[in-house]
Amino acid sequence: MAKNIPKIVVIFIFGIVGGIFADQILWPYFVERPLFYEYQLDNLPLSINEIKEITIQENVALQDCVKKIEKSIVGIRTKTKTGKIITGSGLVVTSDGLILTLSELVPSKGNFVFFVDDKTPNWQILKRDEKNNLALIKIEEKDLVTVGFADFDEIKLGQRVFLSGMIFIKTDRLKMVNEGIIKFFTRDYIRTNIFEKSTLKGSALFNIRGELLGLNTIDSEGKVTAIPITTIREFIGF
Repeated sequence: MAKNIPKIVVIFIFGIVGGIFADQILWPYFVERPLFYEYQLDNLPLSINEIKEITIQENVALQDCVKKIEKSIVGIRTKTKTGKIITGSGLVVTSDGLILTLSELVPSKGNFVFFVDDKTPNWQILKRDEKNNLALIKIEEKDLVTVGFADFDEIKLGQRVFLSGMIFIKTDRLKMVNEGIIKFFTRDYIRTNIFEKSTLKGSALFNIRGELLGLNTIDSEGKVTAIPITTIREFIGF
């Protein structure tokens, strides 16, 4: 055992020297090389952590927003004068019973049913705007849940958004959500990258804070385009 002590001491000393060399000379040398920067090895663990954290935060924010606005979503079932059944959505805009929807969902001489928080209250159509495809309805309900309105000037290209509406499956009425981004917009419309079925016409478009951006129309290809909050404000007088 005594004969091995010098060898152990030598190995220990070499280990210390090697560690100092790697930490003070070898590692800084590689850090400064272009190859190191090309593959971003110094940032890789940090980037992965940031992506995970951002994704979790966005998912939680979306869930919180949906919970906040879901009671303001209205379902609409219409029987036209020709007997055709139309379904779609609307939105509570005041706690005393003003409902906003698309004019095409409540055509003249149609028979309408509005589903508001599992109730089917009496209603009265206050006004229509056929050009902008909007209708304002007053229902006999109070203390309804409302949503805040977004500032149009704060809308950004690529901004994350989500829609919420009600769909009808046989005898069931289900709240539904879909998410995407703003693809492009003008003061007359907001185009998203979301595709949906026509049964979600009249659904509301929200930002990630749960503020209303617009009311959705859906074309024959399923493209979701929203009537913007500026047009809505002007129509309802807010």
